[in-house]
Amino acid sequence: MSVDSKKPRKACCSKLKLFLVSLAFMYFAKAFAGAYMKSSITQIERRFDIPSSLTGVIDGSFEMGNLLVIAFVSYFGAKLHRPRLIGIGCLVMAAGSFIVALPHFLQGPYKYETSMSHNTEANSTESILPCLSNHNLTEKDETPDVAAIQACEKAVGSSMWIYVFLGNMLRGIGETPSMPLGISYLDDFSRQENTPFYLACIYTTGMLGPMVGFMLGSYLAKTYVDVGFVDLDSITITYKDSRWVGAWWLGFIVNGTVILLSSIPFFFLPKSLPKQGEEEDGGKKSTELASGPEQEGFLPDETQDGEDKEKTTTFKEMVKDFVPSLKRLFRNSIYTMIILTNLVAVNAFVGMITFKPKFMEQIYGQAASRANFLIGIMNLPAVALGFITGGFVLKRFKLGVVGAARVSISASLGAFCMLSLQGFFHCDNAEVAGLTVAYQGYPQVSYHHSTLLSPCNMGCSCSMKHWDPVCAYNGVTYASPCLAGCQTSTGTGKAMVFHNCTCIDTSTSPAANMSAVLGQCPRRTECDDKFKIYMALSVLGAFISACGGTPGYIVLLRSIQPDLKSLALGMQTLIVRTLGGIPPPIYFGALIDRTCLKWGTKQCGGRGACRLYDSNAFRFTFLGLIIGLYILANMLWGVLYVKIAKRQKKLVLRGQAKKNGVEANRLSNGHASISIVKYKEDTNMESTI
Repeated sequence: MSVDSKKPRKACCSKLKLFLVSLAFMYFAKAFAGAYMKSSITQIERRFDIPSSLTGVIDGSFEMGNLLVIAFVSYFGAKLHRPRLIGIGCLVMAAGSFIVALPHFLQGPYKYETSMSHNTEANSTESILPCLSNHNLTEKDETPDVAAIQACEKAVGSSMWIYVFLGNMLRGIGETPSMPLGISYLDDFSRQENTPFYLACIYTTGMLGPMVGFMLGSYLAKTYVDVGFVDLDSITITYKDSRWVGAWWLGFIVNGTVILLSSIPFFFLPKSLPKQGEEEDGGKKSTELASGPEQEGFLPDETQDGEDKEKTTTFKEMVKDFVPSLKRLFRNSIYTMIILTNLVAVNAFVGMITFKPKFMEQIYGQAASRANFLIGIMNLPAVALGFITGGFVLKRFKLGVVGAARVSISASLGAFCMLSLQGFFHCDNAEVAGLTVAYQGYPQVSYHHSTLLSPCNMGCSCSMKHWDPVCAYNGVTYASPCLAGCQTSTGTGKAMVFHNCTCIDTSTSPAANMSAVLGQCPRRTECDDKFKIYMALSVLGAFISACGGTPGYIVLLRSIQPDLKSLALGMQTLIVRTLGGIPPPIYFGALIDRTCLKWGTKQCGGRGACRLYDSNAFRFTFLGLIIGLYILANMLWGVLYVKIAKRQKKLVLRGQAKKNGVEANRLSNGHASISIVKYKEDTNMESTI
């Protein structure tokens, strides 16, 4: 008897744990790939010389891929072999990652823009004359040859970003089955009181993926894009330069391989499993999160019918039942309100995480590699800790749906407060002559390219289009050695120094150094102190926000009928990713582009990627959008909580009425067939708590 009871329990637990571990590793792999894409946005923008709005479209292509198949995968996948579909999706994701890296092997070496030919020969003593080396550039800028530009663009492959777009879309298609099918499979065959803890474990493990993704992005951002193919001594820029492009392509090959490995276990898992622990306690529920009275009150009376519908196996019947299932799902007002709230919150989150590295670069003067490193080493561990903390609080205090909603709204309000405080700790604009500060003798700057010219460099015939910054002794950056009025240069490569720069202000100290070195000047010391405060607030806000993640997901899971679980999760993913994943990078990027002060120039002419932003306008635009969306999300959370609380109150009243025998005549087969028509809000067969 004891042997018979052990065998099925052992098999059940081992397979469920195998699925749990496999799903957690797959979440790690896909989060790794997604975070690496976010960390590489700046590198992709610079490599293909495209504006932020277009990189936003590329970033949103992942959600576009989801949009194509999510509804069908969520509904029909629930009736098919869910683990196997997840494995197939992993293979598609891996293929997409490899396609993203493909342009690197199809286009030539990267050529960054420069206003002059730098001397890179180590033994050469030739002195370059910056002020006299560009006499013909102005004429070329004024009369571009359209035919030559088109021929040049074909030669350098300026449309190679399309491969990145298509590969990222393929990644989105492959990722589709993981969330709706994976979570529903786990929730179907585990104890319901264990589901919050399992979800927390999966999301915590998944959060290691973004950590690794941003850390790898940080490392590769310091590695030159054509490493192994060019002589690095000939490169005159460093990883801190806005023209620098890291080895972005290498990371996609790595995460494609990891995703490929994560697909293997899913092909060896069964279509279904016995319910966890059903042999031990006969399906008893031990906490409020179980499907006890609260869950029965939360779901309409059609649940039993839904269980019969789940037995439908023919494709024709599944298609016929699709539209009625959607109607049943969206009659649930709590489910609809959850989706609307998540939609607004995800808009804020996606816009923030997409351009957070660029925000740290432009506002605080951080290099792209350091920005990615700090996000990976500080923000993401805080998020992982927040997810596990939220799941622990639910399990430790045995909170029901109302308690989970309280935790979620509190976390959202706390995160909003931390975000609002960040706006008070910022640095001033980088001091760039002619753009953010005036040349000597020019008291005002109107933020136009025409201000790059002044009497001190008028005789040099400098190009105003190129960005080849040099840093003067006084901490002021000049757009190029020519625009700084530099007469001569010494040194080679990155160590080149420019002398006798007529635009460097010597009015305060006539004996001051009139030389400049390659690269943009670093920010002042006080900026570092403000950046530390910003990072502390950012990390604390990330932790508080993540504490509401697992409770919010539990509110969603408990608001839907079991037979509609996969469809509900799929539709939630479809709507949130379509309207919350695709538009934010695009409209955030388009608005950020409007704050650009200095655009780069493509190899073939025309506007390239932005080199310098107006940091104050950037900050107001970026943080203003996020704060506005958080305000709206918190208002929606308040409405949602009121609806949940009202439903809970009705459930309590029904329970008391049931004990008093008011509805004793409605009992059948040991279940309460509760009529909900007498409540005005419930006439549409909504789920109630």
